[in-house]
Amino acid sequence: MSQAPDLDHDYPLSEVPPGARKGLISTSLVLFGFTFFTATMFAGGKLGMAFDFKTLLWAGITGNLLLGLYAAALGYIACHSGLNSVLMGRFCFGETGSKLSDFVLGFTQIGWYAWGTGAIAVVLVKMLSLPAAWTVPLMVLFGFGFSLTAFIGYRGMDLLSRVAVPAMLALLLWSLWIATRDVGGLDGLLAIQPKESMSWSMAITLVFGTFVSGATQATNWTRFARSSRVAVLSSLIGFFIGNGLMILVGAYGAMVYQQPDIVEVMVLQGLSMAAVVMLFLNIWTTQDNTIYNFAAAGCNMVRKDRRGTITLVGAGVGTLLAIGGMTDMLIPFLLLLGSIIPPIGGVIMADYFHGHKGRYPKLSATALPRFNWIGLSAYFIGAVCAYFSPWVAPLVGILVAAVSYVLMFEVKRMFLSRSVLQAADA
Repeated sequence: MSQAPDLDHDYPLSEVPPGARKGLISTSLVLFGFTFFTATMFAGGKLGMAFDFKTLLWAGITGNLLLGLYAAALGYIACHSGLNSVLMGRFCFGETGSKLSDFVLGFTQIGWYAWGTGAIAVVLVKMLSLPAAWTVPLMVLFGFGFSLTAFIGYRGMDLLSRVAVPAMLALLLWSLWIATRDVGGLDGLLAIQPKESMSWSMAITLVFGTFVSGATQATNWTRFARSSRVAVLSSLIGFFIGNGLMILVGAYGAMVYQQPDIVEVMVLQGLSMAAVVMLFLNIWTTQDNTIYNFAAAGCNMVRKDRRGTITLVGAGVGTLLAIGGMTDMLIPFLLLLGSIIPPIGGVIMADYFHGHKGRYPKLSATALPRFNWIGLSAYFIGAVCAYFSPWVAPLVGILVAAVSYVLMFEVKRMFLSRSVLQAADA
């Protein structure tokens, strides 16, 4: 008789078994909380300053739909395989080569964790008029405090999201209603003229690129989905609707109050206490997901199930980076992420659907090469093209990496077939 799966275990080095799968509400709430992030609102604020309301809506819908479809495609693979992105990396990059994706994905998540830890400490000191000397102690407090739900695992993040997401939604809708009243309703909103300019491709880059690193690692939760339908729908709910709402809120604040930060907007609206609650929940529901991603990458890198320990180590590193000034490096960090993260997703999708015909073998029973040079080469080609692309860098990275993988895979197969025929003729 087989042993029932341990529902509190997060399977960092193996497939998620059927007995540990989750439903649509649980998966959607975790992803929804993940995409509720302050930095996304700043991206929305940039759009709000550059476009009229109708154009803004189209840019937001287009960018977030692309992001949602990207997350849904990876979510579909994660659900069918039971694997997250770093474990999929073993197939497309090789047993040793997958440490590249471990490092890249882990590095980006620890960077986000450092930014969030520093941001909440700096903003709280300013909002509550605390002594500047409190900033570092608050960073230490939040740096380790936010990691507690991630330390518990999926169950802890699920419980937090069930409380935080409805509360944040209520606060956001309240704020949007006040903003609509203050601007004079829909007519007043449509009458606002943009004060800055931005190209359409730059707008899509901002919307898509701000959270594409999170979408690439959302497989950490969609692999728990009970069915492919749950995985796809929860991805769209989290990244199309959730991320879209963050873009809209940031843009709304920028258009009405010339302020993209929802916390500052709520203060202007006389909702200072609600602003503190919003900031705390907003950061926490993203921070625990972020450090959980780091732990998943770390477990795969060291090939040991030490998720709890790696979570705390990551929290410590993130806290040190926050103290070192990570909050001042958001824009260059976002530009870097838009180049180096999306090609990983492109290679994963090409390897799964083309290289493995939509079905991975059992990970523990498969002898993998140390390096999959096709996957590694496709990743580097995609990353370089994304970095130098004048168009939407994340999309370029995904498409170029995927196409490069397919072409090199077919060239290799043709070469091997020819070699076999020549050997048979000899």
